[in-house]
Amino acid sequence: MDISFGIGFAGPIGIGLAAIGSGIGLGQAVNGALNAIGRQPEAAGQIQTTMIIGAALIEALTIYAFVAFFMGQGLAKATIDGAIQVGLAAAGG
Repeated sequence: MDISFGIGFAGPIGIGLAAIGSGIGLGQAVNGALNAIGRQPEAAGQIQTTMIIGAALIEALTIYAFVAFFMGQGLAKATIDGAIQVGLAAAGG
């Protein structure tokens, strides 16, 4: 197994973990907001606004992981290609 397989395999796993974490966080945020609305229905507007802002921030972390994955793909390829060139030069090939 060469190093490119390991790098190519780690990115999707990382995005999957970020999505799972985001899903758990969103679930807990909505659960907390619904419990708070159930206890104080008169504050539903404020609670809902705060929950939506929090959900947007939680979801932004998953989007950042997705963007970092695609940015890292080019960097990983350049790093692997550079390492191969250095290895070939050191081997005299």
